[in-house]
Amino acid sequence: MKNFERPGTWKRYILPTLLLAAVCIGAVELLVCYYQAPETYAAITAPVRAVVRRTGEVGEQVWDNLRRRTDEAVAQGVSQVQAGLRRLDELLTWEPPQPEEPQEEVQLVDDRTVAPPPRSQASLSVTSLLKQDGMEYLTGGSRDLTYYNQTDEAWAEEPYGSDTIGRYGCGPAVMAMVVSTLTDTQMDPAQMAQHCVDQGYWAKKQGSYWAIVPGAAADFGLTCTPLPPEETDRDTILHYLSTGQLLVALVGPGHFTNGGHFIILRGTTLDGSILVADPASPERSLTLWDLDLILEELSHGRSDGGPLWAISPNIFS
Repeated sequence: MKNFERPGTWKRYILPTLLLAAVCIGAVELLVCYYQAPETYAAITAPVRAVVRRTGEVGEQVWDNLRRRTDEAVAQGVSQVQAGLRRLDELLTWEPPQPEEPQEEVQLVDDRTVAPPPRSQASLSVTSLLKQDGMEYLTGGSRDLTYYNQTDEAWAEEPYGSDTIGRYGCGPAVMAMVVSTLTDTQMDPAQMAQHCVDQGYWAKKQGSYWAIVPGAAADFGLTCTPLPPEETDRDTILHYLSTGQLLVALVGPGHFTNGGHFIILRGTTLDGSILVADPASPERSLTLWDLDLILEELSHGRSDGGPLWAISPNIFS
């Protein structure tokens, strides 16, 4: 009570006391009305109940909106995760597109036995297969030719792209012979096959694009001259062969293949017979051939200057 002895101290508590008394009196009156005059009680408390009800409705609406937005956000997140997983799966399973299957520009693969040569093998005085220092050479003509057999066990199962040299590699084998004979670079079929894959000359399951001949020749500094059969006579071909140049020919069905096959015309004899180098047959490489038969069996397609090309060393190299 000492606090009330100070002048003016009691004035601090008047207002709170009055408010508390008013609340208590009001509460008592509402309680009396609730039992004695329910209608009056309902009228007095109606605004309060309306506010409470409205607050509940707003809260429910806010909750519904929040739940709907949460569901939408979760659905969108799930959709994005699924899209990301699909994209990741595509990246993990992606394979580089394969080129369209070529038509006229490929060397087709032989898969059946061909007719035997019309002549027997030439005498050793005309041509032979000479083995020296682990290499093989076909003699005869104006120069000896480094010979490679694509079916040799040393590289027959070596890759030519996703194929094998023994089955599909006559193109690389022929160009390995050409490069090894006309330049100072020694290239075996396996090395040439890898080079041709790197340069885009390989045609999956179909051998080689015709571009392998002018392309590989240029890659190793050689001169390649197209010889269209309809514009090239017999004397012109014999001239090329007699001066030491090599002619690469793509032949079609006949005595060398049932599909398509690269061979080399490597020389001529005094009677005009043709010496060849067949990368799939040493026997056919030791046989003399009529030029007319070879010209007749040239592929009927025309691409990259083929089906007949003359190759010689570059005089400026």
